[in-house]
Amino acid sequence: MRRLLAIAAALSLVVACANDDPGASDDSTTSTTTAPAGETTTTAPISAGTLGTINLSTIEVGRLDEPIALAVRPGSSDLYIAEKGGRVRLIKATTNETNKKTTYQVQNTPLLDISDDVINEGERGLLGMTFSSDGRKLYLDYTRQPDGHTVVAEYELGDRPSIDTRSRRQLLFVEQPFANHNGGQLVIGPDGFLYVGLGDGGDGGDPRGNGQDPSTLLGSILRIDPEVVDEDGPAYSIPSGNPFADGEDGSPETWLYGVRNPWRFTFDAATGDLWVADVGQNAYEEIDRLPAISGFEAGKGANLGWNEMEATHPFDNGENPAGAVLPIFEYGRDDGCSITGGYVYRGDDIPALVGAYLYADYCSPGIRGLQMDGETVIDSRTWDLPVEQIQSFGQDDDGELYLLLASGPVLKLTGRA
Repeated sequence: MRRLLAIAAALSLVVACANDDPGASDDSTTSTTTAPAGETTTTAPISAGTLGTINLSTIEVGRLDEPIALAVRPGSSDLYIAEKGGRVRLIKATTNETNKKTTYQVQNTPLLDISDDVINEGERGLLGMTFSSDGRKLYLDYTRQPDGHTVVAEYELGDRPSIDTRSRRQLLFVEQPFANHNGGQLVIGPDGFLYVGLGDGGDGGDPRGNGQDPSTLLGSILRIDPEVVDEDGPAYSIPSGNPFADGEDGSPETWLYGVRNPWRFTFDAATGDLWVADVGQNAYEEIDRLPAISGFEAGKGANLGWNEMEATHPFDNGENPAGAVLPIFEYGRDDGCSITGGYVYRGDDIPALVGAYLYADYCSPGIRGLQMDGETVIDSRTWDLPVEQIQSFGQDDDGELYLLLASGPVLKLTGRA
């Protein structure tokens, strides 16, 4: 029965909806270098990396109902898990001081249940979760009942792992014209601001042109400050460094644009670089790396090309917009159909993996990795592990990584064979 449910979940593809135009396929897996607009990108050879020497394994730390996002409170080893149906669950982590072994226990009672407010169908649901920098507030991204529009809400926490439902505050509301491409990722950046991922609004091919329109919140990654309320406007303020803060050429909230469905994006904990995995239309999945410059400003004002470009390829007779950023890596339909972005590994348990970017594809088993030398991808590998339908990765306070599978397991990544 579990296998049948997993197959049904794959058919609905909750997280990405890559194949809006069925039947297209491609057999390429390439690394690409960023080129100025109008220039042809070149393929960099995948060569002298060390990923082939690394063994990976997983251990199960819990089993939940459609786990889709993981967050940790700063300073705590406990894992907070969002279930797609609308519940937030706690996995208690306890470390023995003598042997340093950590045990995990799933708490039976949800910390928060907003399932009555969440529409959980296909790509809709409770999609993202993160904590404020001080761990006192929890942010959730979900599609609301009954219309499926996006809501970002804030909840306050006490010293103990409990959530005050009366503290709920709606930060952001975005109308969704279609049921797919909702994005949903929430991240507190190195600058302490809240980054919100939104897809292009759905359907196929971005019919409303949202990706190339920075004046709409759709097809963008936003940056807002929920700690400071705009008394004359929304329940947040606009950081002064936002590229369209004056509202003249784009929405003040827009940090970068030109994305189709960014599932997921994360910051490198060591460098501040922003990594964006963007789900393709019908031929290519892409990974974008936006280096941190001028302090924390990774990706400021960047245009990632959609819907003129699908990865490094013109889409529907489009061309790369002036100044648009092209991905560092792409792969075609023979290698998967819906990318799940992950993290640059910065933990201690697998020293040889430090600096590698890990990700997955929802339609293909295993874990994938990229290794870079400067701006060039020098190694690419898939670890053939018995894991499939990876909905999300998670990272704890120590930099260790976790996998969230649609069928229920929450797995910790280890280097033990």
